[in-house]
Amino acid sequence: MDDAAEAVTERPAEAICPRCLKPMSLSVCDSITPVANHVSVLILQHPQEQDKILGTARLTAVSLTDATFRVGLSWPSLAKALGRPADAKRWAVLYLGAARPGDFPKDRDVLVLDKTGAPVADQDAALGHIEGIVVFDGTWSQAKTLWWRNAWVLKGKRVALNPKRPSLYGKLRREPRPEGLATIEAVGLLLARIEGRPEIETALRDNFRKMLERVAASGVATAPARRSRGRRR
Repeated sequence: MDDAAEAVTERPAEAICPRCLKPMSLSVCDSITPVANHVSVLILQHPQEQDKILGTARLTAVSLTDATFRVGLSWPSLAKALGRPADAKRWAVLYLGAARPGDFPKDRDVLVLDKTGAPVADQDAALGHIEGIVVFDGTWSQAKTLWWRNAWVLKGKRVALNPKRPSLYGKLRREPRPEGLATIEAVGLLLARIEGRPEIETALRDNFRKMLERVAASGVATAPARRSRGRRR
């Protein structure tokens, strides 16, 4: 094959968005206005998390003014993971265990748990004292690895979710539980309830919808994605 023929058949690799690391044709970062959140967010992603097309961890960080994204297995403290001073006791971690639906009062979809996994008595006070949230991104087994390799998360509160509506993923990704959410949906729901600002959940959900519409239009992900034990969010 001569050089002219090669020039016709070869296609340059598509550029990657430096913010969300998705192909530029799938990125929605240029249309996002970050939400000014008051409660900080720390997203810890397992190094083996490979779902770069449907994954939302980086998109979540792009969607907020106070969000830190880290890839790794362990950090010696919350402060080291954040890169600034922080008291783990005033933070909460999105709980890996399964809170029973009956534990949630009818008017709540966020529940603060004690170290035994039982609901705390004063939910409003518990939510009001949360300065930041830690979210693990990966499969269930990967999230558990992050949990056990970062002992400092045990110092914080635990929060569980019982969302009232299903994930926008729909049939694009099979979730192990009906209440399974994308990372961006879980963070939006939790921040909205802690801060009392429903517009946070709306904004992040809209960003997620834009991403899914871009993916659907591209034809990249047309079959349900299979996950090892599924994602917890």
